[in-house]
Amino acid sequence: MKILVLGAGVVGVSAAWYLADAGHEVSVLERRAEPGLETSFANGGQISASHAEPWAKPAVIPQMLRWLGREDAPLLFRPRADWAQWAWGLRFLRECMPGRFEQHSRALAGLAAYSRDSLRALRSRTGIRYDELSRGILHFTTSERDFEALARHTAAMRSLGIEREVKTAAECVALEPALAYSEDRVIGGAYAPHDESGDAYCFTRELAALAARKGVAFRYGVSVEALEPAGDFIAAVRAQDGERFDADAYVVSLGSYSPLLLRPLGIRIPVYPLKGYSVTLPLGPAELPAAPSVSLTDEAFKLVISRLGDRLRVAGTAELAGYDTSVSEVRCAAILRRVRQLFPQLGAVHVVENWAGLRPATPDNVPLVGRTALRNLFLNTGHGTLGWTLACGSGRALADIISGRAPEVRFDFLA
Repeated sequence: MKILVLGAGVVGVSAAWYLADAGHEVSVLERRAEPGLETSFANGGQISASHAEPWAKPAVIPQMLRWLGREDAPLLFRPRADWAQWAWGLRFLRECMPGRFEQHSRALAGLAAYSRDSLRALRSRTGIRYDELSRGILHFTTSERDFEALARHTAAMRSLGIEREVKTAAECVALEPALAYSEDRVIGGAYAPHDESGDAYCFTRELAALAARKGVAFRYGVSVEALEPAGDFIAAVRAQDGERFDADAYVVSLGSYSPLLLRPLGIRIPVYPLKGYSVTLPLGPAELPAAPSVSLTDEAFKLVISRLGDRLRVAGTAELAGYDTSVSEVRCAAILRRVRQLFPQLGAVHVVENWAGLRPATPDNVPLVGRTALRNLFLNTGHGTLGWTLACGSGRALADIISGRAPEVRFDFLA
């Protein structure tokens, strides 16, 4: 089958790889000059299969009230004259209701574990390298209240089959000695030993090269303007320069821009950009021993911290601000302050790369994967903060669906 994938981020490239591996003739259209330059470029780097959870949960509502008016808040709502933004926000609040969090966590946990296993198999098979570390992920807390909540939550997640271990402060420091010098004393944490980390951009670029050698055709610098319907299927894709591309099936993996392309077809999906920030610190010989080598999540500030070779990536915060991709120096400075507080021995690092990207978020954090009402149009989008975690599993499952096979993982795929 001739298949056209729209978007060459980590989600789109992973789908292209698995579709080609299933024997299809695959092409990819990407508006940027190379793969992975949008949301995949500088994310937090975590393959957090054991922490694949929605942001929407009952505990978030009181936190949001405490964060109101704070420019450096982990979750910031910038009101706009945009109905899509307000509708998304209202649906997010609804998903915070008790019971819904557990339901969505269960769905995400299954897909995330499948995706992690698929990534490992792909790495073993191809030898792909992307500054990966298989040392687990440690969620740590710096307050007693957060630690008690984290311990309760860890027990609840174990009932869903999610493996985590509650750790004392001493055990956290034993896992990651760099935390011993934190100016904000670590109280305890929860450790997921089977989770991983790695550079999503590097992975996307390398996998695109492997896919090209497998026969996948990548066209860069092509901005998709419209999908051209003909009855109950898509006849072609039209680019902004008027060029048309036809295929037997089409996969929309345009991240936050997916709903804009689908809306003229009457297909409305609950995806809205959730802007996240990251700072990347280059580590010289003097800083390498002082930097963490276990991937971390700071529960108080909602930050993820990953060692990527000779760099330290710290990412987090969520901002509903439409399609604005500008970098807020205030928010990046807040992230850097926390890094200095947690790892004071890194204070000599002054060259820092600031970045912002738009995560394609659904209110419940569950991605949209599968067939639409148009029989040859498929979605692989809405992965939010979990795009890197879920990319291989989503792509592999979608390849099964398009090939007429039942996916190996239990998940509520679009039908």
